[in-house]
Amino acid sequence: MSGSGDTEPSQVKMAAQIPKAFQRLMVSSLTPKFRNAISVETVPMVIPGPKEVVVKNRFVGINASDVNFSAGRYDPTKVPPFQIGFEGLGVVTAAGAESRFKVGQPIAYLHDGAFSEYKVLPSRFAIPIPSLKAEYIPLMVSGLTAAISFDEVGDLKKGETVLITAAAGGTGQFAVQLAKKAGCHVIGTCSTEAKMEFLKSIGCDRPINYKKEDLNEVLKTEYPKGVDVVYESVGAQMFDTCVNRLAVKGRLIVIGFITGYKSDTGYTPIRGGATLPPKLLAKSASVRGFFLFHYSSLWVEYLQRLVSLYHAGDLVSEVDRGEGSGTGVFNKGLQSIPDAVEYLYTGQSKGKIIVEFPEGNSKL
Repeated sequence: MSGSGDTEPSQVKMAAQIPKAFQRLMVSSLTPKFRNAISVETVPMVIPGPKEVVVKNRFVGINASDVNFSAGRYDPTKVPPFQIGFEGLGVVTAAGAESRFKVGQPIAYLHDGAFSEYKVLPSRFAIPIPSLKAEYIPLMVSGLTAAISFDEVGDLKKGETVLITAAAGGTGQFAVQLAKKAGCHVIGTCSTEAKMEFLKSIGCDRPINYKKEDLNEVLKTEYPKGVDVVYESVGAQMFDTCVNRLAVKGRLIVIGFITGYKSDTGYTPIRGGATLPPKLLAKSASVRGFFLFHYSSLWVEYLQRLVSLYHAGDLVSEVDRGEGSGTGVFNKGLQSIPDAVEYLYTGQSKGKIIVEFPEGNSKL
């Protein structure tokens, strides 16, 4: 089959060895229970349109919102079956004549349907990268969310106090480091001693293991004037605590609320919802939502910045390959993805969870 339907194979640059078919994950039933939602589909190899490329995936990123997508929450008009997965990294195996890419070129991309052995996508979504390195995956959804949200809605200022929830996770690790680079004092929450050590290693001024210390009491005692900016991804009681501890003119950035994602509704009600307006009014504070896909025009610019910081040794990009998952390293491609999604929800991962695809082609 072809991507756009109007391209002759002779107009397409293709790698010498391309399989005749490939497999991908499809959402076949709407549910936040990821393993129950998906099925494997085998499809014919794609011939890209003039402005499209076909990418052979080497790594894909796992995100908390994968279960939101499998539940149909991001686009209620989508009817199963549909593709799933937000981000991938691989090599171009076929390129349309107007795509600007070469066969063999490594690229990263943010596009629906990344959970696939091969992915056809418009070339405007393909971002050139120096090499096929796993550490580039965290820079995309996770890194871009932190970098762009701080600039566009966080309004960070040097000398401010910033609180990062789930600070040792895929996006939290970048929020910690970028806030430090902005000259801020950084507090980070986590759930294990290993994560505490990781946060210290990337510059977090005050790591808090909320299973051993009461977050509200720590903030009330050690930061009596409140917190200027919160980077919040947990929701429920964590959100309530963060609101209560905002400083005058404080800003709380909501980038997610993972505690509710696996529920039937997709969220956990805010216990203090009725009192939220007066709490914000009393401090001239604000709660600001951030959804990365509303800022696609900034992706290339910000990813280039993050890659430069990483190459200069000024940014740590921690990946979690599932060594501590109990199911083995996530290096079996599509087969590993359900295990990886479930591992994310155990709370044991550190950094960004990635899944590796075997280098060899299948179904030649």
